[in-house]
Amino acid sequence: MSAPPVTVIHSARLVSGGDTVPDAWVQFEGDRVAARGVGDAWRDGLADTGEVTDAAGRWLTPGFVDLHCHGGGGASADDGTEAIATVLATHRAHGTTRTVLSLVTATVDELERRLAAIARVAASDPLVLGSHLEGPFLDHDFRGAHDPARLRSPDAETIDRLLAASDGTLRQITIAPERERADEAVARFTEARVAVAVGHTGADFDTALRAFDAGASILTHAFNGMRGIHHRAPGPVVAAMRADHVTLEVIGDGVHVHPDVVRLAFAGAPGRVALVTDAMAATGAADGRYVLGSLDVDVRHGVARLVEGGAIAGSTLTQDVALRRAVVESGLTIEEAVTSVTSAPAAAIGRAHDLGRLDAGSAADAVLLDDELAVAGVWGAGRRLD
Repeated sequence: MSAPPVTVIHSARLVSGGDTVPDAWVQFEGDRVAARGVGDAWRDGLADTGEVTDAAGRWLTPGFVDLHCHGGGGASADDGTEAIATVLATHRAHGTTRTVLSLVTATVDELERRLAAIARVAASDPLVLGSHLEGPFLDHDFRGAHDPARLRSPDAETIDRLLAASDGTLRQITIAPERERADEAVARFTEARVAVAVGHTGADFDTALRAFDAGASILTHAFNGMRGIHHRAPGPVVAAMRADHVTLEVIGDGVHVHPDVVRLAFAGAPGRVALVTDAMAATGAADGRYVLGSLDVDVRHGVARLVEGGAIAGSTLTQDVALRRAVVESGLTIEEAVTSVTSAPAAAIGRAHDLGRLDAGSAADAVLLDDELAVAGVWGAGRRLD
């Protein structure tokens, strides 16, 4: 049996685990980090066949993890294997090495087919973490870009069908906790090791907090699709900040959430904010008319809105842009911003042990960024992706 391929990236400003280490190097063997250090020790024992990249003082971070991604490159995760390949290629070029593919509200039959398609892709591609059901168990008034005719309350039969179709690859499901039988759904999904997210909800502070106390552990795109913060009615966002096991998704595109409110989220839940894209098909593609689920969407100047009603319909964001905005516009440190696209989202779906850090034994996922935080190189499972 041949030895696994070796890759070394050296002379980097390594940002991992909340720290920055200058003049650092990492060595990959196969799909794992074999070692890391500083200085020139990377030269010791390096095989002649190894791939060596001189970072030349640029930033090196773990690969980005996106918990919430619907599409990109003109394609949608709802539309099968070829479309999923296009979505993944679009986002991998921007540093996202591990992806949870999100599905919008649809009929149960449609969701079963789409979950099964993602499960098949995940079985052959370890960079696909699984699926996220953003619906159909959502609130009508806070539905955003979800088809109101297909929203419903959860029931045991539907839950079992969705879990079976996903074949163990359902990673997250968004639920409005005020819906009938939502408590039973939270219990069933958490028992199945699916992260339950509160979102697209009219819940007040107490209702959201009860859901978090019952096992929900993510807030879907904080501030969007829910009640805002009022000084006498703090709502789901403050409930998520209070429940210290909860990860707050934030769409940092400058459209969904003001940069200073992004900074507020980081201050209220340090280490627990995950910058997500919520990207739809127009990401990395031209403005124009698109379909999200069953609803028509117009994209103008990179902003997606429903044709009927004008609600924001996902984003055209990539994670490198979200990272850059967090630093440049929201004033976060590079360490805070990197945590929010690496270890925080990995922890939210139970993968803190092997994703989101560049430590020995972790996945060999990395992103090289220049001084302007633009992507200069991407590795996933030890392979060069860009």
